[in-house]
Amino acid sequence: MDVPDSQTTSEPGHPDEDSARLHALGYAQELKRTMSAFSNFAVSFTIISILSGCLTLYGFGMKTGGPAVMIWGWPLVGLFVVLVGLGMAEVCSSYPTAGGLYYWAAKLATRNGPAWSWFTGWFNLIGQIAVTAGIDFGAALFLNAFLDLQWGFSATPGHTILLLAIILVVHGVLNTFGVRVVAVLNSVSVWWHLLGVLVIVGVLVIVPAHHQDASFVFGSFVNQTGWGSMAYVFALGLLLAQYTLTGYDASAHMTEETKNASKAGPRGIITSILVSLVAGWVLLIGLTFAIQDYDGAVNSATGVPPAQIFIDATGAVTGKFLLLICIGAQLFCGMASVTANSRMIYAFARDGAIPGSSFWHRINKRTQTPTNAVWLAAGGALILALPYLWSQTAYAAVTSIATVGLYVAYVIPVFLRVRRGDSFEKGPWNLGRWGKPIGVVATAWVVVIFVLFMLPQSSPITVDTFNYTPIAFLIVLGGAALWWVLSARKWFTGPKVQGSAAELAAVEQELKDLG
Repeated sequence: MDVPDSQTTSEPGHPDEDSARLHALGYAQELKRTMSAFSNFAVSFTIISILSGCLTLYGFGMKTGGPAVMIWGWPLVGLFVVLVGLGMAEVCSSYPTAGGLYYWAAKLATRNGPAWSWFTGWFNLIGQIAVTAGIDFGAALFLNAFLDLQWGFSATPGHTILLLAIILVVHGVLNTFGVRVVAVLNSVSVWWHLLGVLVIVGVLVIVPAHHQDASFVFGSFVNQTGWGSMAYVFALGLLLAQYTLTGYDASAHMTEETKNASKAGPRGIITSILVSLVAGWVLLIGLTFAIQDYDGAVNSATGVPPAQIFIDATGAVTGKFLLLICIGAQLFCGMASVTANSRMIYAFARDGAIPGSSFWHRINKRTQTPTNAVWLAAGGALILALPYLWSQTAYAAVTSIATVGLYVAYVIPVFLRVRRGDSFEKGPWNLGRWGKPIGVVATAWVVVIFVLFMLPQSSPITVDTFNYTPIAFLIVLGGAALWWVLSARKWFTGPKVQGSAAELAAVEQELKDLG
């Protein structure tokens, strides 16, 4: 819903307008503003990555509700995700800055703005690190499955964590030294995902001699969780869709590098969700029709049910080819996640909200990118995934952490925008009179999933099956809360302005001279 901005007098999308808006928000143009609207969309679409989220949690979905929950849960969750995205997009148009969610919270809160900003930022930080862990962990699982099938590199927890570490180092290096390469790969990733889905679904439609019938795909309910309640299992099974449809806040975090950011950022958020919804549903339906041996796929020696489905349906050679398409998409996704995560860390550290902020906020003068923040994102993701070495349900817990952390951070500014009412200062992209009702429904949905994905996912509850999501939040957010009470509330005033107009200009001139 694009509405002309009556206060805009300069040519839309002109670099001076973007810089002027950023100056009005209190920041210098430190990052290079070279991204197009398509590139902004590409980052979010790549991080959503239906070939990552859908497929890496497909085995979880097969046990937790089965085909019926996966197929019908997707559009159900998608409806609420669109509402959350619409609310975020409207706020993004008003405040196009790399800080994104926590900056919005500070500006929208009528009281206690620093506290709202602080906790929004920490929810976003843990969610961002967890989603990076989840994405690259999924890539490591799929890569381990391929290496096992091809060369006998067994799919053990130790091997998977080793591969995860290697992948994170590669993504860290690319984001440190290959900034231009990363931008190109993000654009390539869009077509890789779309064409990849078409190839995978096309092969699964044409090649297999046998397909499941429609009643199985759209109506079969499978419960291997140990819980007796169908409603509870159905609700748990929504994690597949809810986790997959995360990461679109990347469009907001990249706005300081995007041309015509007040419109391109919101469009990037919404378009990435809508395209992912359609393509993801096609993928899930196509994969489920192609299942040959349900129990065999669930208990596959590769540890990756989709890999077993590919091989059972199309043969070893074609199956491994399809698996490589998925791995490529997941690697693109993880690379983009590190990029977006580092921008959030950079912005949060710029405002002094992370221990060692002066270090994490440093900009590489040559590339004009937050190099140190890149490595904090990668290192934090590895630490969060380490429990997989002793817990087979750790991946589902990581995805729960990512989902809960991100969605709470997503909806706090939307909730505060609702409280603002008519005093909310709309940007050039806004929802008009629909802003408040959309925000109310979006907030209610996030309250539901916050409780839901903290709950036990398997029964009986043991060390191996325990959902450690509440513990992760207790440690990180408990520490952030303690820091706030004991210290930060005395000095953290929310997002800092970097100086007067003359001081901002001096910062930008210094970067130009070094460039």
